[in-house]
Amino acid sequence: MRWTVHLDGGPRRVNHAAVCVGEFIFSFGGYCTGDDYRFSESIDVHVLNTQTLRWTLLPQRRDENGTVLKYPEVPFQRYGHTAVAHKDKIYIWGGRNDESLCNVLYCFDPKTLSWSRPPVTGAVPGARDGHSACVIDNCMYIFGGFVEEINEFSCDVHALNFDTMEWRYIQTFGVPPSFRDFHTAEHIHGRMYIFGGRGDKHSPYHSQEEMYCPEIVYLDLKTKVWHRPSTTGKVPVGRRSHSMFIYNNLIYVFGGYNGLLDQHFNDLYTFDPKANCWNLVKPHGKPPTPRRRQVGIVKGSRLFLFGGTSPYPHATAQEQAFLIDNNDTNVLDFEPTLKTLAILAVVEHRIDTTWLPRELRLEIKAMTQPNSISRPINHAG
Repeated sequence: MRWTVHLDGGPRRVNHAAVCVGEFIFSFGGYCTGDDYRFSESIDVHVLNTQTLRWTLLPQRRDENGTVLKYPEVPFQRYGHTAVAHKDKIYIWGGRNDESLCNVLYCFDPKTLSWSRPPVTGAVPGARDGHSACVIDNCMYIFGGFVEEINEFSCDVHALNFDTMEWRYIQTFGVPPSFRDFHTAEHIHGRMYIFGGRGDKHSPYHSQEEMYCPEIVYLDLKTKVWHRPSTTGKVPVGRRSHSMFIYNNLIYVFGGYNGLLDQHFNDLYTFDPKANCWNLVKPHGKPPTPRRRQVGIVKGSRLFLFGGTSPYPHATAQEQAFLIDNNDTNVLDFEPTLKTLAILAVVEHRIDTTWLPRELRLEIKAMTQPNSISRPINHAG
């Protein structure tokens, strides 16, 4: 396991949401410090080619008259939302800008690059941000988040059935995870695992007295019962705005932030859901800087991690409060090939590459040349 790529020049984004469809990672929205998010500008979509490691900003959608589509025809620019993929379509739900939240379901078609608003029925969850979403079988499960309409954290579960497009409140049993937002959720072995997030001593209310739970909890999707497994190993510090992903039947947790400690992390843990054991792992190579609010997507045997917020490197005590919004793209290769290791050696030792085959030179260029986001010409339709 090795960190193999660190490229600057990608989208500078925080609290964005992304999924992988085919060879491409689609990243939706997020924010960048200093930009204005009060108005209903259409959401931006950046696309990463996982082969060339190049980013593209998709053109804004236009109607037949060439007018740029606005909300509610397309989602407004937002942060704290979720994105999931189901049958080659991408579904965006929740999130907010600086003025309002949204609970309208949007569907993005990666083939036509078009948006739609599927009609839904049932008990639509209240608008929120900082929730989690994951697809299990034919349903998208929503957990937690902060519901501004009632000014409360949530610990409820809601499900959207993609076959019927009906929302349902899921009645669960046992003790659910505490009220929280900016946690993570993943599913494996018929279970939805919840880890991390920000709670409050006076939950469900938001009193600014934060809590960070280090427990991992799962919902059995058959019985709808919550479980708190007794775990062993090195348990991660409680955190929020981290990344969680699955590879080779292990749950991975990277980075995040603990407000009580005022500490950002760039550590990497695994959790074995069979043995209920935590393990701190230290991949070879240079890890990304400590950060929160990033996105991590697994494609094949590689993790693509990009964006997020980091403290200034080598900051003085007075500068600790200042943060950097990252525009880097990092790749963790779980099973680097001999070819990949050889390329890294060539780069590290600055070996002359002119004698290498063109294909290898292009690979080296892709792994080392900073990004410059491609911006295609807008088109109607």
